Amino acid sequence: MSFAKVYSAQVNLLRGAIVTIEVDLSKGLHTFSVVGLPDKAVDESKDRVSGAIKNSGFKSPKAKNQKIIVSLSPADLKKEGPFFDLGIAMAYLKSAREIKFDSEKKIFLGELGLNGALRSIRGALPLAEEAKKRGFEEIYLPKENAAEAALVEGINIFGAGSLEEVIDHVDESKVKDLDKKRRKIPAQPKTKINFSRENKTGDFSDIRGQENPKRGLEIAAAGGHNIAMYGPPGTGKTMLARVFSGLLPDLSTEEVLEITGIHSVAGATRGELICVPPFRSPHHTSSYVSLIGGGTYPKPGEVTLAHRGVLFLDEFPEFEKRVMESLRQPLEDNIVSISRAKGSAVFPSNFILVAAMNPCPCGNLGNKQKSCICKPSDLDRYKRKLSGPIMDRIDLWVSVGNVDYKKLGGEGTGERSEKIKERVAHARIIQKSRFKKLGREISTNSEMNVKDLTNIVKLTKEVRDLLDDSAERLALSARAYHRVIKIARTIADLENSEDVKENHILEAIQYRPKVNS
Repeated sequence: MSFAKVYSAQVNLLRGAIVTIEVDLSKGLHTFSVVGLPDKAVDESKDRVSGAIKNSGFKSPKAKNQKIIVSLSPADLKKEGPFFDLGIAMAYLKSAREIKFDSEKKIFLGELGLNGALRSIRGALPLAEEAKKRGFEEIYLPKENAAEAALVEGINIFGAGSLEEVIDHVDESKVKDLDKKRRKIPAQPKTKINFSRENKTGDFSDIRGQENPKRGLEIAAAGGHNIAMYGPPGTGKTMLARVFSGLLPDLSTEEVLEITGIHSVAGATRGELICVPPFRSPHHTSSYVSLIGGGTYPKPGEVTLAHRGVLFLDEFPEFEKRVMESLRQPLEDNIVSISRAKGSAVFPSNFILVAAMNPCPCGNLGNKQKSCICKPSDLDRYKRKLSGPIMDRIDLWVSVGNVDYKKLGGEGTGERSEKIKERVAHARIIQKSRFKKLGREISTNSEMNVKDLTNIVKLTKEVRDLLDDSAERLALSARAYHRVIKIARTIADLENSEDVKENHILEAIQYRPKVNS
């Protein structure tokens, strides 16, 4: 009878993949089949599309005695999710000659309800980016996803509420009602990014005392260093971690697009843009796959959703041993590589780890106000929960002790987050400028490798001797030795000092692990 072809797309890892939808109609007993490696959600689109077409004023495909074959290509790509409902419906109507339109340079995306309504999808931003890259000029998708897709310049975005609206916009056939003009969907205007940050997490001035942890968090924010806080329960570790995200510099336009794309693929945006550094706080019962990512077909986990932001792991030793050990690669390389039988993927994971933990199972080891009731065997077992390699990858270790009750009752007199953020932003500018001059594509001191430390961080003989003597006394590993230099360089940047001095090295050494000592 007839044949039609339209274009759609789906998410493939963190990128979009263009999918060609071909529909062939022929005479015979009624059958409706979808080929091209569809999953259950795609196969069920036959019923959704039939209902949507019927309730949009056309004859249902199931009401005709015909053979319908829908082919999704490339055939070797696993088709997942409800991305293709709108495209299948448009291709069917075109092949049945119910409507007439030019399908070239157009992408159709969206899930259809039985009443013809368009429902939102995930991954609109990476799909729009891929469509533009492949030379498409128009995208038709649900209204809820239009603002996100309109972040991409150079392609027209049309947000529709139903199948009927899309048909009215593209149909070039004779209008049945001559007194009624075709309804056109207005193109979505370019989405503007709102970089203003509303403080929802609190302010450092609200936290009484704890000057040493505050200083450690400032250094961590300035250099992108991982940090662990340990101390008795109720001393403010969680509150410090939540306020910490407010110290991070504002995101650039490129970072907003990157982060929003990642969260959109994971279905975590709800149509909103991610304009601030993400803060992820998974529970300590989280599984290995939910934290690192993976699955039969690899998908991003919490370490990727925290990219360019903060990953807060409260009750750090209570995480499963396998989960903690899996953090080794993302903490060292800022990426996570996942290999499975049906595919492999490399996801970005450049985040700042903020870990919080008690010094012992009861939480009172070293507490001057309460006695520790843990048995020696309990303490040994608790110590073994954190392996040496993981402790080595955390740059700063700070103690969060009890606060004087007199301070708790007064007003917050500490330095405000806004003032600390200014120093952090200035230190980040110094680092970016330094790396740019040397042609390095990194932005923080924590990302420097050994060669960078040699070329960038020049230590005087006195400072080098002090560092070597301290490293020998503390039995620092080679990794810990280099991390001390990175932290000292960050401290010097906060003080706007060109050289790393002895006091910077001494302060950096103070942040080496002392937990459970």
